[in-house]
Amino acid sequence: MPQLRLALNQIDSSVGDLAKNAESVVRWTRHSAEQGAHLVAFPEMVLTGYPVEDLALRSSFVEASRAALRSLATRLAEEGFGGLPVVVGYLDRSETAQPKYGQPAGAPQNAAAVLYGGEVVLSFAKHHLPNYGVFDEFRYFVPGDTMPVLRVHGVDVALAICEDLWQDGGRVPAARSARAGLLLSVNASPYERNKDDTRLELVRKRAQEAGCTTAYLAMTGGQDELVFDGDSIVVDRDGEVVARAPQFSEGCVVLDLDLPAADADAPAGVVDDGLRIERVVLSEEPVPAYEPELTGGYAERLDDDEEVYSALVVGLRAYVAKNGFRSVLIGLSGGIDSALVAAIACDAVGAENVYGVSMPSKYSSEHSKDDAAELARRTGLNYRTVAIEPMFDAYMGSLGLTGLAEENLQSRLRGTLLMAISNQEGHIVLAPGNKSELAVGYSTLYGDSVGAYGPIKDVYKTSIFRLAEWRNRAARERGQTPPIPENSITKPPSAELRPGQVDTDSLPDYPVLDAILELYVDRDRGADEIVAAGFDRELVTRTLRMVDTAEYKRRQYPPGTKISAKGFGKDRRLPITNRWRETG
Repeated sequence: MPQLRLALNQIDSSVGDLAKNAESVVRWTRHSAEQGAHLVAFPEMVLTGYPVEDLALRSSFVEASRAALRSLATRLAEEGFGGLPVVVGYLDRSETAQPKYGQPAGAPQNAAAVLYGGEVVLSFAKHHLPNYGVFDEFRYFVPGDTMPVLRVHGVDVALAICEDLWQDGGRVPAARSARAGLLLSVNASPYERNKDDTRLELVRKRAQEAGCTTAYLAMTGGQDELVFDGDSIVVDRDGEVVARAPQFSEGCVVLDLDLPAADADAPAGVVDDGLRIERVVLSEEPVPAYEPELTGGYAERLDDDEEVYSALVVGLRAYVAKNGFRSVLIGLSGGIDSALVAAIACDAVGAENVYGVSMPSKYSSEHSKDDAAELARRTGLNYRTVAIEPMFDAYMGSLGLTGLAEENLQSRLRGTLLMAISNQEGHIVLAPGNKSELAVGYSTLYGDSVGAYGPIKDVYKTSIFRLAEWRNRAARERGQTPPIPENSITKPPSAELRPGQVDTDSLPDYPVLDAILELYVDRDRGADEIVAAGFDRELVTRTLRMVDTAEYKRRQYPPGTKISAKGFGKDRRLPITNRWRETG
């Protein structure tokens, strides 16, 4: 059997930064070449970053991507890598698509190309376009209609892009029809809880359908609300795992594969789903036989809590760095939410770049003030105290507010104070709201909702406690100081906006609330279905009404890391003005 050393570069890229992304491709190609690779691959749209959203509709950006691809081909050859085929994802446009109503102007395509000998020797576009969750690819792209096959060192390598594997039909059965020895898919697959298990089963299934070894190369890093967790996978034709990359880290998986020789009578023409085989032959002769040395390895999986926590850290780090910021600012109440956000921030950008402000009012308990100070001591973040009572008294003297207006004034004063420090010192403010609070509107507009990013926006309150306990446990196992004070974890949650206030004055117990919200928000279950699942009808009615009437608040909340199948963002889109109620 012919041998092939495959290099899968699981790397990050930045949307719109074509020069930096091209430089990364050159650097990792050099590394791959030093490892003796025969074929090098990079993730989906690595040259432009992903997702580019409406940038795809700008002809100037499309042309810049195409020009950058050609320049990259030349650069790789000049660097001495012209004889090494490199697969690179980029943004292209169809040369043949005719303008028509309902098709994106300019016919842009989510594409990939093979660079070799200083030229683009093969290009192809994603065939299956996802149009669910956070994906809007029918809005942005036109589909590809070829089955690209690259013959390298006597092996036929079928090529695909992300959704081509997630949907039935198309390039997977076409790879079998083309008698490929390897199916290589380049991907930018966003993270969701438990998706690593789903992804593994998918790749196993597709390898068996394609009848060949299948390599699934994934992106890592973060882009706005999305996190990419890597987890690249290679399985053999029977679905057995050959190699698996780490989660949430950049790297290059290099492995030696024994693959079937290309069929001299391999089919041409149109195959499955009307795809036309486009075969480019680079080299017919197998590489001289060698003793396989590289297996790619198998990175151990993170447990569920560590996986989610890692996603939150990577998401925040990417948002801060890619938007040109260096430091973050957090209001520290002594409660669990701001404590977890602070721990995530310290892990993401370093404690020296995290600034915490305690802003006590006359209702703030001594233990909350102490807990905020203790958090600062444990983590080493920058810490100060600015009391809001004088400001509060001035407002109250002028307005004479009572009840909810009085409570919300405290939150808004804190928000104003944080934004003032942000403007003065250049830190970005992190909003500490969690998914449970945002779902039912238990947050104050222009108060605790202010900020540039919400790290725990997609995390339910019950998970907040679990993640805090995991982070402390992980610290103890490493011989480090647990960052979150135990009292912040064990005391009843409270906004402390009136004497003796606790969250359960206004909300159901969080385990019950979160279970209802998970059914309604994440799974789109109706009221009757939720009641049938065992929940009290009156409680369900009350909860769903709170969710429905808080849509206007959620629209004004900052972006935050998505970790669930349906977060409050692009994958959950409901009208603000909406008279429909599940509860009648």
